[in-house]
Amino acid sequence: MSKGGSKGAGKGPGGGQRQLRTPLKHARRHSASSQRWLERQLNDPYVAAAKREGMRSRAAYKLKEIDDKHRLLKPGQRVVDLGAAPGGWSQIAAAKVKSLEGQGQVVAIDYLSIDPIPGVDFVQLDFTDPGAEEKLKSMLKGGGADIVLSDMAAPTVGHNKTDHLRIIGLAETAAAFACDILSPGGTFLCKVFQGGTERDLLDMLKRNFAVVKHVKPPASRSDSAELYVLATGFRAD
Repeated sequence: MSKGGSKGAGKGPGGGQRQLRTPLKHARRHSASSQRWLERQLNDPYVAAAKREGMRSRAAYKLKEIDDKHRLLKPGQRVVDLGAAPGGWSQIAAAKVKSLEGQGQVVAIDYLSIDPIPGVDFVQLDFTDPGAEEKLKSMLKGGGADIVLSDMAAPTVGHNKTDHLRIIGLAETAAAFACDILSPGGTFLCKVFQGGTERDLLDMLKRNFAVVKHVKPPASRSDSAELYVLATGFRAD
C-alpha cells in the first residue's frame, strides 16, 4: 500500500500546521448527523492528504503510521490484504514491499470491486466464502505470506451484542487464516474495537505469536473505538 504520508517521523498529515476550517455549504439540506460527518470530512487533514497524494482512502495513513513505528513491511515480502476495498492499505503495502518493481507481492481480497492498483493482485470474493482461502493461497507466489493485514469491519445491525459478536467472529476468522498461511516469523495486523478483543482471540494469538499488542495510530480518530491488534513473530508448527 503505497500510501504516502506526512513528512516528518511520527507526524500525521498536517502535523504541526494550522488547519483552516472549511465551512459546509448548504448545511440545511443535511440531517444533523450527516452534517457533522461532512464537516469532519471537509476538515480532516488525512482526507485532504489522501486526495493530494492519490491515496484511495484516509485509512492508508493508519497502516503507514503503524508501519513507520513498528517497521513491519519490507522489500520482497509477500502480503495478503483482507477486506482491501477501496485499496488504501494495498497501496501502502505495494510501495513498501516494492511489488511494482518485482521484489515483493501484494494479494488483496474484498467482496466489493476496486479499480486496479499497480503492484496488487486483487480478487473480488467474500473472504468468508469457503473457497476464499484456497484462492488466496493459489495467488501467492513462492510459499506462504510474510504479513496478513485485515482492516475488515463486519456489517452492523445496531444491536451492540450482535455487532460485537460479528466483529470478533470476523477477527477470529482472519486470525485463523493468518495462522494457516503465514511463514515462520510472520506478522498479523487486524482491526478490532476497544473492549472487543475477546480473551479467546488473544489467547489464540499469544499461543501462535511471540508478541501480541494493541496499537492505535494517530490517523485512527480519537473518538473512535477502533484499534488494531498486532501479532509478530509467528511460531509455525
